[in-house]
Amino acid sequence: MKVDRPFMEAMRHATQLVRTRGAVAATRFIQGLFRPKQAEPTPSSPDIRTADVRTDDSADTIVEVLEPLPAHDLREQPVPLTLPSESGQFLSQRFSGLAGARNYKLYVPSGYTGTSLPLVVMLHGCTQSSDDFAAGTRVNRWAESKRYLVVYPEQIQRANSHRCWNWFRPVDQQAGRGEPAIIAGIVRQVIDEYQIDARRVYVAGLSAGGAMAAIMGHEYPELFAAVGIHSGLPVGAAHDVASALALMKTAQSMFTPVAGTATLTPRAVPVIVLHGDADRTVNPANADRLIENAVKTHELLNPSSPLQTSVETIDAAEGSHAYRRTRHMAVNGTSLIEQWEIHGAGHAWSGGDSGGSYTDARGPDATQAILQFFYQHVMPEEAAPHVIASPAVM
Repeated sequence: MKVDRPFMEAMRHATQLVRTRGAVAATRFIQGLFRPKQAEPTPSSPDIRTADVRTDDSADTIVEVLEPLPAHDLREQPVPLTLPSESGQFLSQRFSGLAGARNYKLYVPSGYTGTSLPLVVMLHGCTQSSDDFAAGTRVNRWAESKRYLVVYPEQIQRANSHRCWNWFRPVDQQAGRGEPAIIAGIVRQVIDEYQIDARRVYVAGLSAGGAMAAIMGHEYPELFAAVGIHSGLPVGAAHDVASALALMKTAQSMFTPVAGTATLTPRAVPVIVLHGDADRTVNPANADRLIENAVKTHELLNPSSPLQTSVETIDAAEGSHAYRRTRHMAVNGTSLIEQWEIHGAGHAWSGGDSGGSYTDARGPDATQAILQFFYQHVMPEEAAPHVIASPAVM
């Protein structure tokens, strides 16, 4: 009896789900294989429900090595036909610091031998977990292929009833305080314990995680070489629950965003922003605000280095939405600020795996796009001071 390749791949994925998310998730996946396909299903949307957010400050507490490409060779890398399985270690860890404590998961690829590798920080959306986010984005499988480490800080219900990162609270929008300090502490702990290239540390996130990724890039430009934001929101545009909900709905801020203000950041961190234009949870215009702020920041900090803009429109194809890709590039062709407007996509990780929540199986593949963007960026040596581990609480 000849078993076809798609069937074998499905069974491999089901086996992986048993290991990472349990038998229930694997059973649901297998059952889904036998359901009749519906025409153009609308991806579910993670509901950033913040009405129940606690406002107290207490806490329970890319198929080759990801090497930086030379400036004259910033070409995109080939895409593997089949991503490898997660044969590395997915470890449960904990960080405790002065600002609070959080658990986190760390994926160490099987190819890790103690040599210096990049680190990608992934910030989940509301109601998600590390395992869920890893399954949906397939970032661990890419890490196995490209050889880099991935860390997933985990929000706790005590800090937010729906486990959203509190991107809208002033205390959680500043370096050295609140959740940004905790996430930075996790990153520094991983750098301290593993062989990480401190000039190739990146952060990406979805929804509330995307908003927090934007904050991390803005507040810690000396820590992150580039930022990836999927369906996120601009920095400092909300200061409480009411303004957060208004921003999500209308993309209009009650406050003046701090992003784009040269006096508050010494470096314009490269950023890629992806957003579906059918998003009903976070208004897609927030992506425009993120890009506008990034361009303004670059212009203020680099007045003698004007950006060159390139726009390309990709038609819909089988298994992929149409999208428009806008790149703001340096004179050498490096994309410094990039926007992907995905037509017909909702509030979900584009090109994601159905094994995780809030994913849209139709492309373009957001993980691939973000990692390709990260490929181009290495922290300038003068901007990357010696990394010192955050003070820990024993």
